[in-house]
Amino acid sequence: MKNWKKVAKKFIVAQSISLFGSSIVQYGIIWYLTLETGSAKILTLTTLCGFLPQMLISFFSGTLIDKYNRKSILIVSDSIIAISTFLLAISFFLGERNYNLLFVVLIIRSFGTGVQTPTVNTIIPQIVPEEKLFRVNGIYSTISSVINFLSPVISGIVLSLSTIEFTLMIDIITAIIGILITITLNLKLFSREAKNKKNDFFIELKFGIMYIIKNKSLKYLFLYQFIILFLISPSAFLNPLLVNRTFGMEVWRFSFTEMTYSFGMILGGIFITKLKKDLGLKITLLSGIMYGLFMVGLGSMRYFILYLLINTMMGFTSPCYSTPIITTIQRRVDNSIQGRVFSFLQIVNTCSLPLGMSFFGPIADIIRIQDIFVISGILVIILSLVFHIKNILKIES
Repeated sequence: MKNWKKVAKKFIVAQSISLFGSSIVQYGIIWYLTLETGSAKILTLTTLCGFLPQMLISFFSGTLIDKYNRKSILIVSDSIIAISTFLLAISFFLGERNYNLLFVVLIIRSFGTGVQTPTVNTIIPQIVPEEKLFRVNGIYSTISSVINFLSPVISGIVLSLSTIEFTLMIDIITAIIGILITITLNLKLFSREAKNKKNDFFIELKFGIMYIIKNKSLKYLFLYQFIILFLISPSAFLNPLLVNRTFGMEVWRFSFTEMTYSFGMILGGIFITKLKKDLGLKITLLSGIMYGLFMVGLGSMRYFILYLLINTMMGFTSPCYSTPIITTIQRRVDNSIQGRVFSFLQIVNTCSLPLGMSFFGPIADIIRIQDIFVISGILVIILSLVFHIKNILKIES
């Protein structure tokens, strides 16, 4: 594709606008439920509605992505999310503030995300030349980090100045903009609809599972990803508790902890885009080692300013860790099966962190949370070193 830069730019802009609106509304719903109910059970249910449907749909979404037109799938999933959010907003405007309806919409939004994320990852390598994939994925990762940094702040401001109804409308507006831009793109995407129209859905689903199982390097990559995310779950969920028990429970400390990690992610994304040499999964393994070291640092630190510095560096490693994984799959896995591979990667991502939290959460009330961070960090370092020394991840060769 001669004008790939123009097409890639418009595609990333469309997805970023849609993602920004969705992220603002997602935080808005969380803030709203927190203020209205103050219930830990409600917030737990909100979290479950956010990740469980995404994990469940991932078992099937990959086959749909590989079987049918990916552009259409992206537009339809975004439209369903926007329509469900619009109906919720109308319901709230009419005074029907039904929490059950809100949870239904959260489930629909989670299903939509479970389809959108792997679809985007499969479309990018069909637009972008292979040698430019690493940089483009880095740019998209940077934009996502900026969105993660700004969304909670903007959501809080909008909710404080208006109502939840107007906050919900943001996602509808951004979704419409994103869909309209995507529709205008002339994407010559891979579709198996014409070639294998009669292929049974579950046969193709089984083929995707067997492909991963029989591909030794891919299987080890998924195993590594699962164990790493399981081990780093304390840094994802227990950071506020660590700050509380080590430095104090002032609200500003929690805010600075979140901000510094997100700021580090932005810096890491920029670093990836400027990197002259693409070292592939070696960067992932090195980032894993560094992340483990920083977890040990967080668990050992007694000065809050240094804690924030380490937290920033830990955020820095996040896009450096994930971008090479996405790029490697885009390069080395045949495009006809990428939807299923990325969907199963999404299953690994969405189930490993909650499982880790369910394991480490109760333990944090039995042993010192600082020790949990140190031990988990050491295990992350050891695992990454073993994979690096043994050269287990050989997908790129």
